[in-house]
Amino acid sequence: MQVLFKDFEEILPLTDHEKVLIESKISFQKIKRKSLVLKEGKVCKLYTYIQSGCFRMYGIDDKGFSHNIQFAAEGDWIADIGSFYTQTASKLNIEAIEDCEIYQINQPDLYWLLENLPKVNRMFKVISENNFVEIQNRVLQNFSSTAEQRYLSFLEQYPHLSSRLPNTQIASYLGITPEFLSKIRKGLTKKRL
Repeated sequence: MQVLFKDFEEILPLTDHEKVLIESKISFQKIKRKSLVLKEGKVCKLYTYIQSGCFRMYGIDDKGFSHNIQFAAEGDWIADIGSFYTQTASKLNIEAIEDCEIYQINQPDLYWLLENLPKVNRMFKVISENNFVEIQNRVLQNFSSTAEQRYLSFLEQYPHLSSRLPNTQIASYLGITPEFLSKIRKGLTKKRL
């Protein structure tokens, strides 16, 4: 819990009493690589904080191809927000790319914390706002940037993940083929030389 509290306290300091209340509502789990914490068609019942490891959120199109929407690693939160808040079936999957250690909170417990601890309310507001800005920027990039620009932006946004993720995962996130990603990487290497 100390890692989670440290991240929270970058926004607002917590009292010992607040930490005890938060701890009482959050559960810890170890998740194996390739395990799903959300499966398409199911309701997203848990908001997940990643202490260690990496997740991807993805959808599958009509042709069976998967498209990565988001990555989340140490210090990030991940959930299908629409499904979580409306309690409707998700169109997305959330899968562990690596073995992970996570904390999870269900909707009723999160709502209780938001209502009873103003600091938690403020923290989740900041987390939600940051995620919204990230998604907004990604949408803008998808229709106004070249694949190379999107890749450079990915490296800037996820510098700690570029060496941990296979080309197929990064290419799916960028909306290109792994082969085209290899060409982009080779071209960037030549430019640096």
